[in-house]
Amino acid sequence: MKKILLLFAVILCSAACKEEKKAPENTTLMNQVMAIHDEVMPKMSTVGKLIEELNRKATTAEKAPRYKAAIQDLQAANTAMMEWMENFSDRFDSEEILNSKTLTARKQAWLREEEEKVKILREQIHTSIKNAEALLNKE
Repeated sequence: MKKILLLFAVILCSAACKEEKKAPENTTLMNQVMAIHDEVMPKMSTVGKLIEELNRKATTAEKAPRYKAAIQDLQAANTAMMEWMENFSDRFDSEEILNSKTLTARKQAWLREEEEKVKILREQIHTSIKNAEALLNKE
């Protein structure tokens, strides 16, 4: 009985003493950056539809300058998204993005930069959509 208790105590101690493995910081940050991308990427079809709708109305409406300004904002958001994706893929390979490949110190710094850029991009996309929809709903 003592041997069983001793064995149980040793197992319990060794389990308690094991280091808890944490995901590397860059894995978590990469996941956050990609989650923001995945949140806004589907909105690009909304951007395209709004541009089409605003283009139709801009040719006939007296509010054409406002429609054209909204179109420019949407196009800028679209361009910013495409450029961000291209630049991101230039900096990181698929192993780093999808498989949590360890990043160099330089790439970790880049990833923090990209996090800030994608947050700004998200805001730009949301704002341009919101403003275009508000303009179209005012009619």
